Amino acid sequence: MWCILNSRTAEMRRRFLLALSAWPFASWANPAPVSLTAGYQRWGTGEFRRFGFLVYEATLWAAGDDPLRPPLALKLTYKRNIVGRDIAEASVKEIRNLGMADSAQLKRWGELMEKIFPDVKPGDHILGVHLPEGARFFYNDQPAGTVDDAAFARAFFAIWLDSKTSAPDLRAALLKRPAG
Repeated sequence: MWCILNSRTAEMRRRFLLALSAWPFASWANPAPVSLTAGYQRWGTGEFRRFGFLVYEATLWAAGDDPLRPPLALKLTYKRNIVGRDIAEASVKEIRNLGMADSAQLKRWGELMEKIFPDVKPGDHILGVHLPEGARFFYNDQPAGTVDDAAFARAFFAIWLDSKTSAPDLRAALLKRPAG
């Protein structure tokens, strides 16, 4: 009986030591996620309200000293349930009001955004990255879609950053230079 217990104990000890020796390499299988805003400087944060209700909180990051020049990133953290199609439609409406696209472009961009933007609930976030050649979108830190069209990227981010935005207080909050 002592031999059986001793061999079982030895086997358990061997497995434990093997697992322990492999532990430092476990992170290689699942590396820690890299921040999507790594290399960017955080600028301002503000709230967007519609009819007094908080819809989302927005935060702006820029890679350089000018938060209006790409590359930049804008994160919207939602505070309400919103259907993805409604996000796309609101974006098209804002771009139309800024006069940054013709009807054909707006239709095409609206269809692209409907495919990219998911339904959101409180706590979800969408991060848009404006690059010189287009835009990338992430939903809760997972890739959601890419639009390889510089004109789209300029028009889309103008919703928040253009001087003619429908939310000038939010724009001012986003463009506020960080302290320090």
